[in-house]
Amino acid sequence: MTALMEHPATEVVLRWLLGLTFVYSSLHKIAAPADFAKIVYGYLLFPDAAINLIAITIPYLELVAGIALLIGVYPRSAALIVLVMLAGFMIAIAINLVRGIEFDCGCFSVDGQNRSASFWKTLLPDILLFMMGLQVVFYSGRRRWCVRQTGGLLSNRSD
Repeated sequence: MTALMEHPATEVVLRWLLGLTFVYSSLHKIAAPADFAKIVYGYLLFPDAAINLIAITIPYLELVAGIALLIGVYPRSAALIVLVMLAGFMIAIAINLVRGIEFDCGCFSVDGQNRSASFWKTLLPDILLFMMGLQVVFYSGRRRWCVRQTGGLLSNRSD
């Protein structure tokens, strides 16, 4: 199992899955910031003055970190940003689950139709993504596959 987790292909697959997830997650939020602001407001955790700032900055942070993971530009830094965001998401979701509030997490849509108070639907996916991010951050293999800084497509590079 250790050999599999230290293989460069495993790191690439996990990095791409995280990157695709975060890019996909950001697109609907960027397209409908007002709807995403309503979702953020529904968490009942943030001051009203911060709602719009959160609703505008988080999707672009998700997009940039996701793209960086996909192309391999500073993959550890991008994965660390993703881990910080996931930790924040998990804390916010957990607080609302403990409160017993049924809410839409806003992860993959902003239509408000995905309301849930279920641990399995809201928190477990973030936990799995967090574990994938940890593997990318603490990848200890000899080589990391990523975009060369000279503009090449895929290459092996030591981190």
